[in-house]
Amino acid sequence: MRGLHGIFAALLLLAVWQAVIWLAGPPHFILPSPARTATALWDNRALIGEHALITLWEVLLGLLIGTLLGIATAIHLALSPGARALLRPILVFSQAIPVFALAPVLTLWLGYGIVSKIAMAVLIIYFPVTSAFFDGLMTTPRGYLDLAQTMGAKNGSILRHLRIPHAIPSLGSGLKLAAVYAPIGAVIGEWVGSSNGLGYLMLLANGRAKIDLMFAAVLVLGALSMGLYLAVDAGINAYMRRREN
Repeated sequence: MRGLHGIFAALLLLAVWQAVIWLAGPPHFILPSPARTATALWDNRALIGEHALITLWEVLLGLLIGTLLGIATAIHLALSPGARALLRPILVFSQAIPVFALAPVLTLWLGYGIVSKIAMAVLIIYFPVTSAFFDGLMTTPRGYLDLAQTMGAKNGSILRHLRIPHAIPSLGSGLKLAAVYAPIGAVIGEWVGSSNGLGYLMLLANGRAKIDLMFAAVLVLGALSMGLYLAVDAGINAYMRRREN
């Protein structure tokens, strides 16, 4: 049923897009039609696929590193009142700095290669994962914690067998946000300085007035983000079903 809803939403978007073309009649170099975009996607499938693989690699590495760092930070914050007092304000303040402002600095420090793009993806997903998992760890029912402590359970055992399992749904929410945000970070890094990736291809196509190719790259990026989101959602749901059984 969820898949049918997604197909319906995509068809509705295409219908609105085509209706705008018919009613407003914009030049194709301003807004190409769905048919022209599909043709550009097919004619340049090898080129788009090559750049999409690079962006996907950056996103997956950024997602993995950012998730591991976020989980570790959330656990540390949950276990240490001192860390909560010192680190949480810094984490919140870090979100007040626009990611676009950091991209040139990271490119200057880390170069124009893949490392700066991974760093951008890590930065953009680190806070959602940390915040969501930390909230889950801190909302373990007080009664469960009191019972575990009464039975003599150590803090490590309580964390592994009680607090972390209870926080998994919250972590899943953070991961789903991260799956959507990670491609944004990678593409921002590619815009600032790169010679490959979908972000670079968008700028190249725009500079050469190949707007249909640029739209095709945007659609592929959107499909990549949706694929990551659905994969994370399916993984979390499978874990929850297995845990309930």
